[in-house]
Amino acid sequence: MQKIISCALATLLASASVPSLAAAQNREHQQMAADARMLQEQTQQLAITLAALNLAFVESLGSLNARLDEANESARQIAADQKVAIDSVGDGVRVMRERSNDTNVRMGELREELEALRLTVQALQQAAMAPPPVLDPDAPIDPDAPEALPQLLSPLPLPSTAGLSPTRLYETARADYFSGQWTSAINGFDAFLRAFPRSEQSDDAQFHIGETHYAQNAWTEAIAAYNRVIQNYPGTNAVPDAYYKRGLAEEHFGEMEAARISWEVVAENFPDSDAGRLARQNIDRLGGTP
Repeated sequence: MQKIISCALATLLASASVPSLAAAQNREHQQMAADARMLQEQTQQLAITLAALNLAFVESLGSLNARLDEANESARQIAADQKVAIDSVGDGVRVMRERSNDTNVRMGELREELEALRLTVQALQQAAMAPPPVLDPDAPIDPDAPEALPQLLSPLPLPSTAGLSPTRLYETARADYFSGQWTSAINGFDAFLRAFPRSEQSDDAQFHIGETHYAQNAWTEAIAAYNRVIQNYPGTNAVPDAYYKRGLAEEHFGEMEAARISWEVVAENFPDSDAGRLARQNIDRLGGTP
């Protein structure tokens, strides 16, 4: 009987503890749900805050890019203005340099003109100081010669180069050469060499005399003119061309060995010049090398 009572009491106690346990679990679930809602609200608030920060960052970045674009545009404009100013200064300096060079050229031409006039006056003075021709008083008087005295008193003839500067005289002869006026060109270069034998263009004038004869197929005269360049103007820029063109004239004249020698000289002594390279090609064409 006592066992039965103990079992009944145990059953009553167990049934009484079940609602208490259920209530405890329910409170725990409610607390967890509340915590979850709080976390969800915090997450939503954090997302809103992050979105606001991202928007602010994008706006700041756009503003910074706009400022950078303005700064770059300003820098480009400043650089462009500086380039225009520098180009303007460079153009001004170039114009001044060109004007200065032109002035120097004109002054040089004026000096040449003055020197030519001085030489002309000097030649006239020397001619005027020359003793007059001696007349034989015992010579019979020709009644048909009444103009003898006026002829003695006639003015002295001026040389053809009177008053001409070296540059003008040389350029005139070159113009005749390039226009095919061979006789006038040769006469002009000869007059230039007689009037200004120490000019810097003397070697070119002598070379052009050879070129004029070469253009007329006057091989002997051309060879002689080129020889004068080589002999009278050593060390000048016309010498390599004179050797090369002399070789061509000798080849046309039928002197093949002399032509080879001329080309070998220029190819050996002036290998980097145009004349030296052309000469080597002609040596190879003849079938040999120096």
